[in-house]
Amino acid sequence: MRSLERVQSVPTGSAATPPALETERGLPVNWDLARRTAARLVQPGPPTTRSEAEELVDRLRADAVVAEGHVRDVTGLGAGLPLLPADVVDRPAWAAAAVDGMAALTAGARLPRTPQFARAVTGATAGLQVGSVLAYLGGRVLGQYDPFGGAAGSGRLLLVAPNVHGAQRALDVPAADFGLWVCLHEATHRLQFTAVPWLRDFFAAEIGRFLSIADSGAGGLLNRMPEALRSLKESRGDALVMVELLQGPEQRAVLDRLLALTTLLEGHADHVMDAVGPEVVPSVATIRERFTIRRRGGGLLDRILRALLGVEAKVKQYALGSAFTSYVVLAIGMDGFNRVWESPETLPTRAELADPAAWLRRVV
Repeated sequence: MRSLERVQSVPTGSAATPPALETERGLPVNWDLARRTAARLVQPGPPTTRSEAEELVDRLRADAVVAEGHVRDVTGLGAGLPLLPADVVDRPAWAAAAVDGMAALTAGARLPRTPQFARAVTGATAGLQVGSVLAYLGGRVLGQYDPFGGAAGSGRLLLVAPNVHGAQRALDVPAADFGLWVCLHEATHRLQFTAVPWLRDFFAAEIGRFLSIADSGAGGLLNRMPEALRSLKESRGDALVMVELLQGPEQRAVLDRLLALTTLLEGHADHVMDAVGPEVVPSVATIRERFTIRRRGGGLLDRILRALLGVEAKVKQYALGSAFTSYVVLAIGMDGFNRVWESPETLPTRAELADPAAWLRRVV
């Protein structure tokens, strides 16, 4: 099979090394089942008239192009690149695109080969879980740039119209301002990946490396469980602490790099969407204040689900990454900040995100 690799052991001296494990590419997830599960479970969007929906879709499409122009002005990224449109979608379409993006992102993982029946059972279970998670997130995500989506995996910017409409009404802010504000965030993400040529492949390689490291055997996992439970209690239920401690040392090192990168990307986008200023988004201060409260809000069940799915950790990423970006931009300007995009070596570490002065001393 082309999807399998078998590496034979090579004798050294009088004794041969044990044969390497057979591996197979990609996660054992039934992606088709995930797609069908998400489509079945995702909730419909808030009620709206046909004319309201059409007006919103047209406005978001226009805002996406306008937003990227403003983001380029603020960041200095993307000069000479074409201004690309966004796809305005409903919740089921976003969930389907998210499944495709996850499949593409994790395709490079190399995991130990398992019997076909066991892989089928695992794949079905994982497909149901992935579909359920995406159905939940499908009611919350306002927009997303998928660097692996679209034609030939060249990237795709999605705006989820029902969620933008629902959030705008819940926050009671001007519709035109809010839609453009959301587009500013997603346009920043698109420029991060399109204007930084090495970032997409680096991100995919790190994901593949994290998933491929075989240090999650039962023995190591059980040995780490008591420490993880103690730390979970001490951290008052921070799910990210639990995730980190259940990883082995190699996985934890890769996870550190991934978390540092995603924290930078989210925080940078948050900084930019506000830095554009009231000249472009007149109610930006009100939107930010109310949106921050919304991020922290939700009922008990919703908060539990968000913690389990890592959404709470992502909220913390926004704040830490935005604070890092603001500190560096204030210290050396946006051109100086853009040194983070020079190479993987100039990216901040997790420790440096919390101590921007340390990054300045190392890189500048």
